[in-house]
Amino acid sequence: MNTIFRKSMLSVAGLAFAGGVFAGPIAAHANPVDAKPVAVAVQTSAPKPQGDQSHIDLNGEQTANAKAIIAATKKAGLPERAAVISIATSLQESKLDNLGHLGDANDHDSLGLFQQRPSSGWGTPEQITNPEYSTTAFLKGLRQVDGWQDMPLTDAAQTVQVSAYPDAYAQWEQQATDLVTQHWNS
Repeated sequence: MNTIFRKSMLSVAGLAFAGGVFAGPIAAHANPVDAKPVAVAVQTSAPKPQGDQSHIDLNGEQTANAKAIIAATKKAGLPERAAVISIATSLQESKLDNLGHLGDANDHDSLGLFQQRPSSGWGTPEQITNPEYSTTAFLKGLRQVDGWQDMPLTDAAQTVQVSAYPDAYAQWEQQATDLVTQHWNS
């Protein structure tokens, strides 16, 4: 037998032996017939609600507006987290009421679910008071926020809305999450 062939065979045999030495103890204790699934913790990317949470009882119109926000979010191809941010924003801005012009009580020319302003380029008064349009406009702004999916809700909402009360959105995160959980698949 030539030397190169013999060395090659010894190398292969050595590798097989070494593999058996290391894998043997593991394989000897494995019993695939009795194997049981292992529970794995799944971590969601959505942060936990921050701070004290507020809650209001919703009437039929407010619930319909929450469902409209969810439908527009799904139509836009965005995940549940976007709907949570949108609903929490609307809860803060209008309590999910599609507000028209409020006369002297109006904040500038703010209208609709998100209190968007025609003078700031959000759309016409008719568009802004259309729940699908106003949600789509909000979501367009949200998409432009780098990392919105993983940031605290109040930071994502504030970046889009530019409110005088930037921390106010956080208080609605739990109720918004509950609404999305309840209505996302309905």
